[in-house]
Amino acid sequence: MAYKPSPARPPADLLRQNRPLKLLLNKAQRLAHLQRLLESQLQPAARAHCHVASWREGTLQLVVTDGHWATRLRYQQKRLQRQLQALEAFANLRRILFKVQPSLTPAPRPGHVIELSSDAAESIRQSAEGITDPRLREALVRLAGHARDKVTSKG
Repeated sequence: MAYKPSPARPPADLLRQNRPLKLLLNKAQRLAHLQRLLESQLQPAARAHCHVASWREGTLQLVVTDGHWATRLRYQQKRLQRQLQALEAFANLRRILFKVQPSLTPAPRPGHVIELSSDAAESIRQSAEGITDPRLREALVRLAGHARDKVTSKG
């Protein structure tokens, strides 16, 4: 008895026919729609920091990337609630909850690098010569090695 695989079907067909996947797809589409509505009422700077987590029984739960944005949004909560209630999807909105959840991907760090001048490096090297603790002395020498203009140690 040979195994005959079923013919390949497009993923969209599978999502529509498999009940758990269909429910998951519908929920994702609903949240995406609610997210677009929310973003239409948020200030442009806040849009990347605020996402719809859930919407049920008149309560909108939003996930915010950090405490700073949560505080800013809490100050604007009444205005935001009024604006959202004017939209049909949020007509029975009674309250908005904010949950702080940092992003899983680290934010890009600015390119600002603190540079150590050659004079500062030389001063650190001279200080290291007077240190008796070998680990501290080595750490200071390593730090001095990060100078902008590489200085050769006097010795």
